[in-house]
Amino acid sequence: MATTLDTPAIPPGTGRDGADLAQFGYEPVLHRKLGRYASFAAGFSFVSILTTIFQFFGFGYGFGGAAFFWTWPLVFAGQFLVALNFAELAARYPISGCIYQWSRRLAGGLVGWFAGWMMVLAQVVTAAAAAIALQVVLPSIWSGFQLIGTDTALTSRDGAMNAVLLGSVLLVVTTTINVIGIDLMSKINSIGVTVEIIGVLAIIALFFTSAERGPDVVLHTDQAAPGPYWAAFLVSGLMAAYVMVGFDSAGELSEETKNPRKVAPRTILLALSMSALGGGLMLLGALMAAPSLSDGELASGGLAYVITAKLNSPAGTVLLGCVAVAVIVCTLAIQTAGSRLMFSMARDGKLPFAQALSTVHPRFGTPVWPAVVIGALGIGLLVLNLGNPAIFATLASVCIVSLYLAYLLVTIPLLVRRIKGLPATDDPTLFTLGRWGVPINALAVVWGIAMVINLAWPRPEVYTPEGGSWWQLWAGPLSVLVILATGAIVYRFVVATADPAPAIEPTPAAA
Repeated sequence: MATTLDTPAIPPGTGRDGADLAQFGYEPVLHRKLGRYASFAAGFSFVSILTTIFQFFGFGYGFGGAAFFWTWPLVFAGQFLVALNFAELAARYPISGCIYQWSRRLAGGLVGWFAGWMMVLAQVVTAAAAAIALQVVLPSIWSGFQLIGTDTALTSRDGAMNAVLLGSVLLVVTTTINVIGIDLMSKINSIGVTVEIIGVLAIIALFFTSAERGPDVVLHTDQAAPGPYWAAFLVSGLMAAYVMVGFDSAGELSEETKNPRKVAPRTILLALSMSALGGGLMLLGALMAAPSLSDGELASGGLAYVITAKLNSPAGTVLLGCVAVAVIVCTLAIQTAGSRLMFSMARDGKLPFAQALSTVHPRFGTPVWPAVVIGALGIGLLVLNLGNPAIFATLASVCIVSLYLAYLLVTIPLLVRRIKGLPATDDPTLFTLGRWGVPINALAVVWGIAMVINLAWPRPEVYTPEGGSWWQLWAGPLSVLVILATGAIVYRFVVATADPAPAIEPTPAAA
């Protein structure tokens, strides 16, 4: 059970949702203040197409040429299969720390713990990777943001060091917001997502109204990396794989969402779908509007290059400002989701220093220490890689491999349960895949395994683009081994072996 420093004057979980949570054996201690839009904003800002597409557009185009566009709908289709399964679980288990909670209720404490362990580590790295995206945007807005050196490219030494500085400052800010409370976080996040959506629509309009070529540009492969195109296509697909994750954040915040059994499934699917639609139009528009496809600027400058080329005016600066806002709320959302996962695991006694990590501040209604720990670890990770030009690609690849593995530790046990016979819910109005559950789930598992292999494959162009050691080249597989080995040690010697919940738990309908 979570502990509080003091008993709040007004129990935050009273009413139907609090009683629903109590059926799972948890005391409602978090403040339930999120409505539908705030829940959607949590997932949308985690995906954050403005942040991630600005980061990775050059990567995708540099390998696959214009035809890399087709990796976007392909990855969306695969991730939507995963999201459908997550939506069904969100209706059954409206509990914070969803990846951990879903996995342990489907496969038992050990599997669930490793799912949570891999996910929380992935979120720490993802928060750090998102924070350094400020380097892609801020120096383009004003040269004064380049505080270290003169080269703003993220793959340069100056750019990497400046990215660490800007990212560390951002993590301090997001940690402070997360500590103050979910109310402030949700307001900032909702405003930021609104700004991001406006920015996405404005950028799409700019690109399509200043197009240099037709939509058939997505059939061009002439600018792809040398070698067989299928190999270049697989590498370029990592761009979309990096972007379309985190849509499960609505489930992470279930205990702070009103009517989560109904709201969370919808917002999980909506956040991914809206991100895919907006991102696809941005990619197509950028390819149509780019001044040139062959001068190398599109691969090195990405979307920022197209925007400044088409709108080198105060309006262009405003659009880049929207991207900066998106980076901020993306980092904030990732840290929030990670802190709730850490809180949920600690509440079950499944992390070191569990009592402190599961303590909820009586005034702010937030688990303070998880937010502080994630912020501090993120900053530490950035400082550890200070001056390393490969920090960008390495951080992104490592954290996404871990995240996809954590997803598999949900979808594989769920498929096993479906084959054996998944119990029906008491409420027929809850989201369910029905008879389509097994085929959709099976395809989601196959998709997840294929993506883990593609993401972790030791490609020099991904892990050591500027040259490096052998361990950097094998960072994907090695990171997985280190995470699993470290997790085994922590589980064996630190974490209590007793699991407070049975492997398969009833899923009572909301009262």
